[in-house]
Parts: sequence; structure tokens; C-alpha cells
Amino acid sequence: VQLVESGGGLVQPGGSLRLSCSASGYTLSGFCMGWVRQAPEKEREGVAAIDTDGSTSYADSVKGRFTISRDISKKPLYLYLQMNNLKPEDTGIYYCAVRVCGSWSVRYWGQGTQVTVS
Repeated sequence: VQLVESGGGLVQPGGSLRLSCSASGYTLSGFCMGWVRQAPEKEREGVAAIDTDGSTSYADSVKGRFTISRDISKKPLYLYLQMNNLKPEDTGIYYCAVRVCGSWSVRYWGQGTQVTVS
């Protein structure tokens, strides 16, 4: 499985970014996926998840501001994270992840993309 993120960068508070993740190497349409964030000097936390049926869930800190979506109509599969009204505390490395459904136990990681809100 290969996960490749893109779309990170530097943005001012209140701005928006859209992260993308191309996922290939396996039949991923039947897997649960998500985005994990690692802020400076903090542990990694799952911020947005999407399950095999397309249902989504979010960490309280991003609820109402972030939207996770996916495109499984073609290969590679794509996972997205639309981030609006960004705050300085959203700064961190964002990882695309294939996870065990119902948990944040991650089976596969992307290399990460840096998001800086300043």
C-alpha cells in the first residue's frame, strides 16, 4: 500500500487548505481511512475518519471546520481533507492513514504533509 499526501503549506488564520492523498497498491475501497495530525511536541491524534460505508467522524477540535471525503470511483483511490477557518493550533504534520475500522489503530501511513497556520 502506498499513500502519498499533498496540499499542505503555510496559511493565515481563518484561511483554508485542501489536503489530498492518493492510495494505491491494494483494494482500499473496503478499508477504513482517516487523517492523523501530529502537532509540535504532541502525540499524534486522529482528526477525521471515514468508514467503508462513507460515514464520517471528527475530533471535537475540528468539528464544523474540517470535512473528510473520498473518491473510490477510480484508481488510485483519493482521500481528501478540506480544512476551513484554520487556527494556529491546527499546525502540524498531517498523515493519511489506513486504519482498523472502529479504532485509530493504523495499518498504513503516508509520509505526511506539513500544515502551518501563522
